Amino acid sequence: MNIRRGFVDLAHGQMHYRHAGAGSLSAGKEPLLVIHASPGSSRQQVGLITDFAADTRVLAPDTPGNGDSEALGKAELTVPDMAAAYLGFLDAMGVEKAHVYGSHTGAAIAAELAIMAPDRVARVVLDGISVMSEEELADILVHYAHPFDPDLDGAYLSRIFQFCRDQYLFFPWYKRDKAHQRIGGLPHPGDLHAWVLEVMKGCQTYHLNYRAAFQWDAGVRMPLVAQPALVIAGANDPLIEGTQVIAAALPNGAFEALPRFDDPEFRSRRKAVMTRFYQEG
Repeated sequence: MNIRRGFVDLAHGQMHYRHAGAGSLSAGKEPLLVIHASPGSSRQQVGLITDFAADTRVLAPDTPGNGDSEALGKAELTVPDMAAAYLGFLDAMGVEKAHVYGSHTGAAIAAELAIMAPDRVARVVLDGISVMSEEELADILVHYAHPFDPDLDGAYLSRIFQFCRDQYLFFPWYKRDKAHQRIGGLPHPGDLHAWVLEVMKGCQTYHLNYRAAFQWDAGVRMPLVAQPALVIAGANDPLIEGTQVIAAALPNGAFEALPRFDDPEFRSRRKAVMTRFYQEG
């Protein structure tokens, strides 16, 4: 299945997206809107796009300030700011209603989009939700994500590479000790290269989306999602414990665990779980 690319003009600038497929997952004929995690772009969702393109139309934008999408131009962002851009994207694409999938930062945006425009979101899948104590949040805001300002000796390129690589090995990535070690190891070199490249594109703006997502209060906002919602997380997702707990805050939701990301059955299992959920509507 070929994945194609395009741009749409929104109020703040151009929004880049990947798209593939046709048809619908459910009787309502809604396409699937895919919202990626930080700090990359829709490039990191190519596997999911491919998996669903055989069954439905899939639209996967780069969040403003990530990948090839222009930033919103604000010094500080909120998750509703990003959700509003996605609503503008649906308008520009002529999409009246969509099923939605969001991963990590994308899950927060997906939930906020469902709250903001309940008539535009049919069913929503939230994959990994950030839940932190006050102390954890304070530490994350100080250390996790800062702009990588270009320099003439290329040192910022090395810092971007280490930032992306170490997210596979530790959580949070800057605590490089045994207590914070992740299981699963490094990805294929080509996948790491692709991720580094996408972060390079947004090297001076990617951190704004991260900071907004970290400060999004899932405990307050999740109860406002009225649509049917499915919360999922891979067994080795560092957010899985908080995700499972916060899923109970949804008035019309449920949690389902998935295998580890490096499990050969992960993608097929994820597709089966999501397809069943979307087809229930």
